[in-house]
Amino acid sequence: MKRTRASGVLLAVSALPGPYGIGSLGAPARRFVDFLARGKQRWWQILPLVPLGDGASPYMSPSAFAGNPLLIDLDLLAQEGLLTGEELAGARCENVDRVDYRWLNESRLPLLRKAWQRSRELPACPVDLPWLEDYAAFSALHDKYRSGWWDWPQGATADPEEMEFHRFLQRTFYRQWFALKEYANARGVYLMGDIPIYLSADSVELWRRPKVFELEGDGRLSAVAGVPPDAFCPDGQLWGNPLYNWQREETFAFWQERIGWCAKLYDGVRIDHFRAFHNYWAVPSGAETAATGQWLPGPGMKLLAALQQAAPELELIAEDLGDLDAGALEFVRTCGVPGMRVLVFAFTPGAESAFLPHNCDENCVVYTGTHDTPTFVQWFTQADTETAAYARSYLRLREEEGLGWGGICGAWATRAYLAVAPLQDVLGLGADARMNAPGTIGDHNWSWRVRDEALNDGVADRLAHITKIYSRAN
Repeated sequence: MKRTRASGVLLAVSALPGPYGIGSLGAPARRFVDFLARGKQRWWQILPLVPLGDGASPYMSPSAFAGNPLLIDLDLLAQEGLLTGEELAGARCENVDRVDYRWLNESRLPLLRKAWQRSRELPACPVDLPWLEDYAAFSALHDKYRSGWWDWPQGATADPEEMEFHRFLQRTFYRQWFALKEYANARGVYLMGDIPIYLSADSVELWRRPKVFELEGDGRLSAVAGVPPDAFCPDGQLWGNPLYNWQREETFAFWQERIGWCAKLYDGVRIDHFRAFHNYWAVPSGAETAATGQWLPGPGMKLLAALQQAAPELELIAEDLGDLDAGALEFVRTCGVPGMRVLVFAFTPGAESAFLPHNCDENCVVYTGTHDTPTFVQWFTQADTETAAYARSYLRLREEEGLGWGGICGAWATRAYLAVAPLQDVLGLGADARMNAPGTIGDHNWSWRVRDEALNDGVADRLAHITKIYSRAN
């Protein structure tokens, strides 16, 4: 475990700069690693690398193991002779500030198909992907029927050529990813992944491994995931993901495979919705809202022990945010996995929040904000007068210093063994740079990108200075 005093930056790979409409695993990612190394950061935390689900969300994926082919670096393919200069020019996108997923989904896979056709004339470059055959068949059948797997004809078979195309995409993606990880680790930068605890109903896992999930005798979902009603959402949140059958050993075996795969990809992972290890909200399938759900016991320490047995060196972080009951709070406190503290949730006037910097102990990870919160500057400028005054007084915020830097200093100064800031807070950006607004759907989510010129030596050097002052330098 790497629990030395350190800090890092949160940035989705998709948000990296570059000319082709979305961040990628090639030169843009390496330049960001260099930026982090110059800034004395030990961790680069990313969002899930998996293929995207509805609304371009990486938290509703059709696979627990596959990589998102939209992140494949085109320049690296051109260097291998798989794309031409003319094709690269045609893949350029004028909008460098946002990912246009509609345009990408229409244009990128046909271009990658050309690269695949040319790759067949080259020697094979195998990458060990033990889950690949199931995923290739699933993806090829999706291409064929354009529907969820439950609508496929009984006995449907995948086209071998389409399966080979999807094998190419995954081998290419992971060949590029493992090269990036080697590059980062060689420069003292560790990679922190993110595990969405649930998968999409239209996933290869539910299709091929139904015993892992809670199903009726006819194969339909018996219940789905969500969270109960609260002050912000009177009907609760109905996510619709399949729930796991924690009575079966197959479910624990699946999770051990999953965490073992993560141990190859990353140096650490954040487990999303960690409270479901203790208990989870189960909503009857077909319910119109989450209000009719009930709390059911989760797998608890049995699952955590299985994960640690499968990947003992992998650093874990528990996403333990939200309205946790006393039992869930006690579980997170005693399970040994550090939880999260978020500054934009800390400053409730008259309350002694556990997220206030002076209440952050060593066994936690403190964030200025997350991919689901407003940026620190957005939060401060939109807060009510009393909250903003409290935060300004507590953190000694000054506009001339930069509100984002003030938030970073507050997080970096805590006792927490790890402090993380989204890149948006390092750059002092506002509402236009928010990554995701939960409960909303639209082009504003998952699409923000940083400009190349923002990742300059001046910003890196200032980050390094603050990091050294608070004894977090790598």
